[in-house]
This record gives sequence, structure tokens and C-alpha cells, in this order.
Amino acid sequence: MKKKAILCVDDEKTVLESIKMQLKKRFQNQFHYEIAESANDALEVIEELAEDGVEILVIVSDWCMPGMKGDEFLVRVHHQFPKIVKILLTGQADQLAVERAQKEANLFCYLTKPWEEKNLIETISSSVV
Repeated sequence: MKKKAILCVDDEKTVLESIKMQLKKRFQNQFHYEIAESANDALEVIEELAEDGVEILVIVSDWCMPGMKGDEFLVRVHHQFPKIVKILLTGQADQLAVERAQKEANLFCYLTKPWEEKNLIETISSSVV
């Protein structure tokens, strides 16, 4: 059986650790949980996981990150891996960025920070059914 992963991308380490903890609490060992502190780091993680035969099911990404904004990152991922479910979790995205991600990256959901654990878990649960 192919390994499955959820990737979380945010430039704030505390946010990454919180999301990872919430996901592990709910899904336990059902998935691998990967984190990246920038879009560029995330692209490297995606490449490494693909080489290792790990299927990324979901990416939860911040929008406001140094180097590359979340909408641009999700569009790039979508071109290479269109089946990955993409979720934008941010407190700072402008409406044009959200619309771009919806249109060009097939954005599954846009959640705002601070997020409610229940909403995040329900969103991810509904996306991996």
C-alpha cells in the first residue's frame, strides 16, 4: 500500500507544530505529516516524497510567506500534481489571491487564521474521503 501524507506549509513554526499536533490527534498514524517553513522548502519536500513513492493527499498552506506567496505556490503544485487537495489557511490573503488559487489551483477550501481545530479537521476529513 502506498504511503500517504499531509503537507503543511507556513513560515511560523508554532503554527506548523499546532497543525501537525491537531492532525496527529485526529488521524493518528493514518498519514505521514510533513512540514515546510516556506514554499520553496515545500517544493523540495514534495519532490523528495514523490521520489520515495509517498502520495501527498492534502497541502495546507499559508498565503503570506517570504519568497513565494501561497497562491503562487499552490498554482505551481497544481500544474505538477493536480490531484493534491489544496487548502489555504491564512489571515492575510487578499481576495484576488484567493480567487487566483480557486481558479488556477483548484483550491478546495480557504480557512482564516486563527482557525478552529474542528473546522480544519472537518475540512481535511471531507477532502480525503
